[in-house]
Amino acid sequence: MDVVELMGWLAERGCSVVFKADGERSRGKRWMVIVTGGPLGAESFFRADLASADACLEATLAHLESRGFSPFV
Repeated sequence: MDVVELMGWLAERGCSVVFKADGERSRGKRWMVIVTGGPLGAESFFRADLASADACLEATLAHLESRGFSPFV
């Protein structure tokens, strides 16, 4: 699964998702992902600031799995 597939899967389930690359940030935290809402709940908020898009994707998938919400189930 890639970032675009995951964003589409989450959006279909009512989540809001932001993936961002920011060249002005420090090297280890140039990528960011935020996921809110949908089946994760109105008060749910996940954010990761990491070194790569792949790292953000992996962190998001791990978080979703820990909440019992995974595209692989």
